[in-house]
Amino acid sequence: MFPAFTEDQLAIRDAARDFAMAEIEPGAMARDHASEFPADIIRQLGEMGFMGMNIPEAYGGAGVDYLSYILALEEIARVDASVAVTMSVNNSVACAPILKFGTEDQKQKYLKPLASGAVLGGFMLTEPDAGSDAGALQCKATKVDGGWKLNGAKAWITNGTVGRYFVTMAITDPTKGKKGISAFVLDADQAGVVMAKPEHKMGLRSSRTVMVALEDAFVADGDLLGQLGEGLKVAFNGLDGGRIGIAAQAVGIAQRALDESIAYAKTRHTFGVPIGEHQAIQIYLAEMEAKVQASRLLVYKAASMKNEDLPCTLEAATAKLFATESAVWVCDRAVQVFGGYGYSAEYVVERLYRDVRVTTIYEGTSEIQRMVVARQLLK
Repeated sequence: MFPAFTEDQLAIRDAARDFAMAEIEPGAMARDHASEFPADIIRQLGEMGFMGMNIPEAYGGAGVDYLSYILALEEIARVDASVAVTMSVNNSVACAPILKFGTEDQKQKYLKPLASGAVLGGFMLTEPDAGSDAGALQCKATKVDGGWKLNGAKAWITNGTVGRYFVTMAITDPTKGKKGISAFVLDADQAGVVMAKPEHKMGLRSSRTVMVALEDAFVADGDLLGQLGEGLKVAFNGLDGGRIGIAAQAVGIAQRALDESIAYAKTRHTFGVPIGEHQAIQIYLAEMEAKVQASRLLVYKAASMKNEDLPCTLEAATAKLFATESAVWVCDRAVQVFGGYGYSAEYVVERLYRDVRVTTIYEGTSEIQRMVVARQLLK
């Protein structure tokens, strides 16, 4: 059954829903068509406390619980997944690692601007030849007076060109393999960080995704996040939360696809009756509802466990696997319900179909999730 939400959690969910419908929805389609980054909306989300939801107020965040964050993220994703992923990355893989592993100086320096939305953050782990296999990183950090110089390439970096502070993984000791990878907080506002043009993507077109070249990019000694050699520990520590967040986004997208399909099934007529009266369409809608509700239960279960600081690797991976795969199916069926109109960019289901596809890929592919689930079961 669903968790018994508190009044505060419901208020945050409703605030996110109201803001999404009033401020995000009106321009979502136009932004998607133009690949326009929603800078004003992100600024407003920062003012509302949505860019650092789980960060304590002392560091500029909203100081709310993790389940509140998931409820808000689902509502934002239901309206515009591009906004949701920008919000998610700032919260889960920029702010969260700094809160967990950062020194007091790092928290004061980085969390306050990130959590308030004054600047955006991101995460530089993936490289052209290192995605699911994070241990295959090639980016190197060379020790110099006062800090390190980073050289290498990073790929598929969300919030590139619009973000400033990026949690970045690089090799500090090539002789130690995976234990020779360290994490840094990189200030991208320097000449040594070269951002390529944003990728032209199938979906999430309003979010920024870029390739990054690091050419003697400097990070001070005080910008080492955690201990030397703990880079993958820093990277993987936030994976459970990140996976639950992607699963919540998928649920939001799937819910919108279902809502649009129901409305269309009531108004579109064929053979003299609304298409919702045809058994074939009714079967689609019933199966879509079942998948959305099952996904939501898995997501809320995993989020509730994380909320209580309980181990939830199995639950997070299961939720991510099921919710994202189900959401892709639901959006595919939504396009089918709409028929030819579902293939038109004038209808929102076309955007939902494109936006949802990446949810089975980033934050760990479905194949990786299956591996994680199996390993947890066999322990």
